[in-house]
Amino acid sequence: MGSARLYAAVAAGGFRRYATYRVATAAGVFTNTVFGLILVSAYLALWDERPHLGGYGQAQAVTYVWLGQALFATLAIQGGGFETELMERIRTGEVAVDLYRPADLQLWWLASDVGRASFQLLGRGVVPFAFGALFFPTALPDDPALWAALLVAIVLAMVVSYGIRFLVALSGFWLLDGTGALQVLMVTGMFFSGMALPLNAFPQPLGDLVMLLPWSALLQMPADVLMGRVDPWSAFAFQAGWAVVLLAVGRWAQGAATRRVVVQGG
Repeated sequence: MGSARLYAAVAAGGFRRYATYRVATAAGVFTNTVFGLILVSAYLALWDERPHLGGYGQAQAVTYVWLGQALFATLAIQGGGFETELMERIRTGEVAVDLYRPADLQLWWLASDVGRASFQLLGRGVVPFAFGALFFPTALPDDPALWAALLVAIVLAMVVSYGIRFLVALSGFWLLDGTGALQVLMVTGMFFSGMALPLNAFPQPLGDLVMLLPWSALLQMPADVLMGRVDPWSAFAFQAGWAVVLLAVGRWAQGAATRRVVVQGG
């Protein structure tokens, strides 16, 4: 119970920390709304030429765009979460303080990132999504069960996203400079998550391949759950499976890293 209270407090602290950046949040809402408008224009033109591309109609494609804008910062799809801070702490050697805490390193940063993601969903994601639903034809469901399933899918997506970024952050134990790893995270996040184009619209066999990767659990799965295109339980199983695998690999990498801690910053 004590550990649960500790990590709950860490999550609450992560939420409050990002809630203080009100100007940045407002700018993020504006940016996501503008990018949503740009993508909707592009998608409508594309779906005019290729009706039912990827099995989506225009309303479903528009829904996909606005959900993507709602989840972009929530899931830190191109980075921008805890990973930069953790990599800097590894570089300077401050991570030694983290390792001496009476708390698990992986769970500490997971709790902090869940707090961050929760604020980004509420503070930065809701407004662009509501704007899109208000001014564009969408394929939003009437069934409350699908909205509840979407929330579960988003929570699981948060854990998968964290698992990917935790591994990237831990690469700082072996790399003198984590810039390259962060750039790879940015590119793979944009491409493999389906943020640029739904994964089911990719040409085959590439489409089938990317649907098996963990990034598809971030946006494609929640979108298909919301629009009733996939059985929610199968989507949850896919997301939870990747979450377990990534956290397990992260646990192993954390153990390997802490056994050979080298303070690179002096």
